[in-house]
Amino acid sequence: MRPIELRPQHARRLAISCQHLEGPWPSAGDHGRMWEVLRTLRCLQLDPIDVVAHSHLLVLWSRLGIYDRQELENLLWKERRLFEYWAHAASIVLTEDYQLHQVMMRGYLVDEQSVTRQKIADWFQANTALRDSVLERLRDTGPQRTDGFDDRAAVAWKSGGWSSGRNVDRMLDILWTQGAIMVSGRSGKRRLWDLSERCLPTWVDRTPLPETDIVTRAAEHSLRALGVARKKDIEQYFIRSRYPGLADVIARLVDEGRFVPVALEGASARERWYVHADRLPLTERIVGGDWTPRTTLLSPFDNLICHRERTARLWDFDFRSEIYVPKSKRRYGYYVLPILHGDALIGRVAPRLDRTSGTLTLEGVFAEPAAPTGKATAEAVGKAVTALATFLGARRIEHEGPVPAQWCDALLPELAAHG
Repeated sequence: MRPIELRPQHARRLAISCQHLEGPWPSAGDHGRMWEVLRTLRCLQLDPIDVVAHSHLLVLWSRLGIYDRQELENLLWKERRLFEYWAHAASIVLTEDYQLHQVMMRGYLVDEQSVTRQKIADWFQANTALRDSVLERLRDTGPQRTDGFDDRAAVAWKSGGWSSGRNVDRMLDILWTQGAIMVSGRSGKRRLWDLSERCLPTWVDRTPLPETDIVTRAAEHSLRALGVARKKDIEQYFIRSRYPGLADVIARLVDEGRFVPVALEGASARERWYVHADRLPLTERIVGGDWTPRTTLLSPFDNLICHRERTARLWDFDFRSEIYVPKSKRRYGYYVLPILHGDALIGRVAPRLDRTSGTLTLEGVFAEPAAPTGKATAEAVGKAVTALATFLGARRIEHEGPVPAQWCDALLPELAAHG
């Protein structure tokens, strides 16, 4: 099969389009659009930090604009079309992908090779009484918060981190990873646990799939979401690092015409890129020049940029979270949202939301060296920030940190007009 020839700009635009980040936001109330986005992304990373909002909410906002958060709650806890599990991190995943996650469930702590996993396996085996009490409590009383279980550990969990001595937390995490229990809901910010057999809908197929079928399905999902990708990009997306035999699967998918080789301008001959056959019409449209830009802000854990090496490779954008970096050593800030402008990542915004006063404070706005300097760009960045403020319910926007000189005249009036 002759490779499709793409320029880097085409590759970036294809990736952005496949991530539902092209063009104007959909109209409010377009309920089917959320499910379309979720079925493309396959996972939304969960993160406890909510300096402005939880990451999974920001990921949806970047793609949908203002949306009904209750719709997501219904998909999770009422319709059960989504559930929480480990993808490339703790995530919201699709219930229809349950069979793809079963491999991790079945294999967790079985024949472990790593020292860390063996330590967990040994601790788990030493605490069968705690395990049985947790399962019995759920079986008898239904959904429980973490503090609803008695600590009956025979051996305390020891670690150098925050989890040391938190025996119930460790047991719940193991049983969750093994698929015995699931998050059945939320009580405020706290998870409610229940037996998986009571959480999973009856329509879920629990039949174990052959390993090759799992890798094939997951690889196809990943490539559709990524737009254009290498083997290493696929390995880092969705069920990260759980693609045994991926090279052989890709070769077969190429032979079957499902994966189409790409010749990316400027790429090394050793870099093999692919586009999914389902994305060929979109690829042709983009190569033909039919593409509409959007300017928005991205969660630090957004699916577009969750693989940092790929982000640097395609966008020449070095993005690292500074949450755990000492304040004196941070370049940009504690919580930073990259700015997507068309097909480029042109800068970063460091926001902080005060929910009591309804104030969104910008601790800094930073432009990349090659970022456009014109008025239109600055106004677009300003509109993206005000759109975020509207989504968060912030009544005003303030700034207390640096703002690029080339953007000040157009950006600051845009922010001041909010409210």
